[in-house]
Amino acid sequence: MEVPETNLEAIDWQKLAQEYLKYSPKVSERGFGGYGETVGYPQIPNSIKLRDYQREAVANWLRHRGRGTLKMATGSGKTITALAITTELYQKINLQVLIVICPYRHLVNQWAKECQRFNLQPILAFESVHNWQSLLAGKLYSIRSSQKGFLTVITTNATFVTDHFQSHIKFFPDRTLIVGDEVHNLGSPRLEACLPLRIGLRLGLSATPERYFDEEGTEAIRQYFGEILQPEFTLADAIKTGALVSYNYYPLFVELTPPEAIAYAKLTQGIGWLLQQNKSRDQEKLTSLLMKRARLVGAATNKLPALYQLMERRLDTTHTLFYCGDGCVEGEDTTYRRQLAAVTKMLGKDLGYRVNTYTADTPLEEREKLQQQFDSGELQGLVAIRCLDEGVDIPSIQNAVILASTSNPRQFIQRRGRILRPHPHKKKATLFDMIVIPPELDREILETERNLFRKELKRFIEFADLADNSEAARQKIITLAAKYDISLD
Repeated sequence: MEVPETNLEAIDWQKLAQEYLKYSPKVSERGFGGYGETVGYPQIPNSIKLRDYQREAVANWLRHRGRGTLKMATGSGKTITALAITTELYQKINLQVLIVICPYRHLVNQWAKECQRFNLQPILAFESVHNWQSLLAGKLYSIRSSQKGFLTVITTNATFVTDHFQSHIKFFPDRTLIVGDEVHNLGSPRLEACLPLRIGLRLGLSATPERYFDEEGTEAIRQYFGEILQPEFTLADAIKTGALVSYNYYPLFVELTPPEAIAYAKLTQGIGWLLQQNKSRDQEKLTSLLMKRARLVGAATNKLPALYQLMERRLDTTHTLFYCGDGCVEGEDTTYRRQLAAVTKMLGKDLGYRVNTYTADTPLEEREKLQQQFDSGELQGLVAIRCLDEGVDIPSIQNAVILASTSNPRQFIQRRGRILRPHPHKKKATLFDMIVIPPELDREILETERNLFRKELKRFIEFADLADNSEAARQKIITLAAKYDISLD
């Protein structure tokens, strides 16, 4: 996947990196207009101070000739780092275009706010083509004809793959930077096929660039955007530097019902068979079985009584997030079959805890209203599905109950990391994590389950190790691992 030679090949990237670390200030010494430019050109605002690891990330990306992926934890400032790179390229090589690809619409809006802080006026290319297509075409024509001006385009994955957007790709100039936000999403075959080879400046961003059970997709990301660059910024780093708050961690163990245990065993047997075959053409089937198994575990019926027992002792708490699985629970009342609805009913009607639902389908305006009510304490809690996987920021979360303990490491890290976002009224977070205990399995299935469960327990114990109550949390998980003869070394 190599881009044809352009004038970018003549750039002395090592020199750029050295000059950046030597001369670029940590804090912008000039406000907007300091370079004699009007609004629309990238400039670092006086209010932003780059941390040392962010400056090193910028320099390393330059050393790698304008390619690379930044693996940085939630709260580490990936967006600011990317815009610092944009500013440096504009100043040193006259960068003309910045394209940002986001997986979700609300991330487009978050990027737009950050871009405006950096003096940029982005075109938001999503939803109706009538809102952006003619504007994009006109701006591209102006840049190509005059070689002046700067263009910022922020789009969604869904819009990026459309013919409407792809038809403009050939008009982007050589000095274009493409940024893949939550870059792991761009490893899917359809999205990867649309990434423009002719654009040579590439930056990937993610706390977890690796795709779950998809080595080919992970390799496609690496080939296009470049290697993961140092310094990686981990969850531990984020807590240590104050980018995230500290936390107490309480694992809660839940057993499957007999019918759930039977379904679990069948799915595990199928997963084990596919893993032994190790055939790439079975990737879609394997993913399907893993998702079914995750939904079964996420919506385990016994999580509801466990939640009731927990919350009847915590009715005076506020700022609590209840993170649900995207599945169904057993019961005769079909009105509350989805776990989201069942949890909301139990908390609100049965316990009198002031809650509302918060999902990917909640309109953006309503989301903002719910967040305001949550921030003020008018709502004690939010019952959510998927929002923590989509980059939603609700920094005022102080307590969280995760009912959907995913085996996907990307989702695992993101869900927990977003709960630790700092907030003026938040010194520490409290996290309750529901972990489903595997049932007794036949011998031929047991080894597959042990291997899968070992990976999950290692993530739980890594998270426990970073907690303020690490000794107690770690011991609970070690005890569970010993029951299944699993070594966590």
